[in-house]
Amino acid sequence: MLGPRPLLLALCCLWHLPATVAVTDAPAFPTAVNITWSSLNFKTILEWQPKPTNFVYTVEISGQKSDWKKKCIYTESTECDLTDQLLDVNDTYRARVISSLPGNEEVPEEPLYTLSPPFTPSKQTKIGRPGIKSYAFNDEKTKLKVEIEEPMSPYRSPSGGFRSVREILKTELRYTLYYWRASSTGKKQATTTTNEIEISVDQGESYCFFVQATVPSRRENRESPESPTQCTSQKGSVIDEYGVLIAVIIAVVLIIVIAIALSVTLYKCKKSKQEAAKKEHVPLNEP
Repeated sequence: MLGPRPLLLALCCLWHLPATVAVTDAPAFPTAVNITWSSLNFKTILEWQPKPTNFVYTVEISGQKSDWKKKCIYTESTECDLTDQLLDVNDTYRARVISSLPGNEEVPEEPLYTLSPPFTPSKQTKIGRPGIKSYAFNDEKTKLKVEIEEPMSPYRSPSGGFRSVREILKTELRYTLYYWRASSTGKKQATTTTNEIEISVDQGESYCFFVQATVPSRRENRESPESPTQCTSQKGSVIDEYGVLIAVIIAVVLIIVIAIALSVTLYKCKKSKQEAAKKEHVPLNEP
């Protein structure tokens, strides 16, 4: 018969046996690390490490105003496009990357996951490079109007077209036009909350300019890359105005010259044929 002390040790071993088995049977695969958000013009990708081996990932995302939703279920990738889950760009979201066995449809009570940093699209998405769509002087050559080619988001408007980043951020986003006379190094600037801007210029002067998008309320990612620089000339614009007319005149002159040359050539060919025909009908001199 066992004494009190051996019996107590036996009971302790039996008590801890299930816990030991549970730990032994637990799946041995890692959770995600280095989770980062990558977002440009509101197209947003969640990225993490490591590449899975014999296990898969599932991403869940939730906002302060929304419940958890699954995305990229049982994926072997290390990135997930969450753009369509971030429609409220002013909400703050968190994602969790869950590690699990492939084909395991039962969600454990305490899944293995890593939580992402918070992300607010309107404050953190990077603004892409704008461009110069068109520009033109007024009739007096004292104003230059510039139309901006805007960065576009992946979100559609009710009409079906893609919405610009400015349409989403509204007056939070501004375009700044930096411009200068070609003969000067001093830059001036003008700002707009639309996609058009008009500046005063000196008659007869050449100008260069570029545009940049800015979100002044941000602490990070406040400015977009600069657009390519455009240069124009008011003197050159006069040529532009009459360029078509000059081209037409040149074309007409060329057509006339070609017609005259062709007529002369045809006339000479016809005359040569007539002379040849006459020679054929002249009788040979008899001896």
